[in-house]
Amino acid sequence: MILSRRALLGGAASAGVLASLAGVVRAQPAAIRLGTLNPLTGSGGSYGPSMRKAMEWVAQEVNAAGGVNGRQVQLFSEDDQTNPEAAVRAARKLIDIDKVAAVMGTWASAVTTAVAPLCWESKTFLTTVSGSDTITQLPHNGYLIRTQPNTHLQIGKLGEFLLSLRVKRVFTLAAQTPFAVPSQKRLQEILPRGGAETVGSVIYDKDKTTFRSEVDQALRAKPDMIYLNGYTPDCTILMKELFKAGYTGAKVAQGYAVNTKLLGQLPAEVTDGTYTATPSPAVESAGYRRLAKVLGTDDLDPYSCQCHDHISLVLLAVAHAKGEASGTAIRDHVRKISQGNGVKVDSAVEGLKLLAQGKDVNYEGASGSCDFTELGDILDCKIRFDQAQGGKFKFVKLI
Repeated sequence: MILSRRALLGGAASAGVLASLAGVVRAQPAAIRLGTLNPLTGSGGSYGPSMRKAMEWVAQEVNAAGGVNGRQVQLFSEDDQTNPEAAVRAARKLIDIDKVAAVMGTWASAVTTAVAPLCWESKTFLTTVSGSDTITQLPHNGYLIRTQPNTHLQIGKLGEFLLSLRVKRVFTLAAQTPFAVPSQKRLQEILPRGGAETVGSVIYDKDKTTFRSEVDQALRAKPDMIYLNGYTPDCTILMKELFKAGYTGAKVAQGYAVNTKLLGQLPAEVTDGTYTATPSPAVESAGYRRLAKVLGTDDLDPYSCQCHDHISLVLLAVAHAKGEASGTAIRDHVRKISQGNGVKVDSAVEGLKLLAQGKDVNYEGASGSCDFTELGDILDCKIRFDQAQGGKFKFVKLI
């Protein structure tokens, strides 16, 4: 094709404009790319949306304040479906296609166990609210932290609580998860110290539609306390079948399993008296109050609080690394902004301002202090115990 002189000159002018615009685009700092991997559906579906919203809000606040070292934050969100296979596919997309520096907010221990190798092999940082002891024992090379207390800490305090109730015979009904066996072993360590004992356990497939045989096995052991160590769908069935079987002893469960949603689905006579154990957020902190306002509730779940802190920790670590947004930089700097003698801050925006002034910070967020062991475990966490009464939860104690 032959171009006229006018077309040629016009094309040259257009090319000059495009080149100029390209220069402007190149001058813009690249966004900090982070991934969220939450249970938007499946057994954890009642928690995932608020977990994601908490992280989105922090990103919006940071971007509105100018970003991190002048760089905006870009989130890529995926649903892990509370399913390890689906989680692996989603994590692979976040890592290989979206090129994120961190994957944040995995919930189920089975999901975290499945995606963790993808993260450490690609040097992508992983933050999780999963509690199984085995997670931080994986060879993650420092590319993992969790804000959820591990099994040793959680079940240790649960055992202490059960002894305070003067129970003597505890039976466990547990879903098949990485949390099941370590929980039972920890109870076997704790209960004899107060004159109690474990009288048996059953690990079941959480996708079953009836658990009558498991319930019968539990009742044959004549327990005065049954620990329901599962998720909301299976615990809903177990609660109904225990009631129908005439069990009148005490029950205890994790707060993520026997929750407000479950109480709304079952008659109060089925759930009354059931105790729950939940990691307690820092309910008196300014960070908690701000997040509660954003999510529109005065009673935040611990996982939304922890996810609020996940993205805050990651962004502060990037800032401390002079803006280097890589999994390795986050790994190497996250403890430098969350533990030590720096100025205590409870928001990413506040911490970023201080870091820009050359000051050290010590982040303590909506979930509480964020001090981690070398393996990535949170050092301490309060556990809140409640009891179902009349279709609602009543606070019992904090340990």
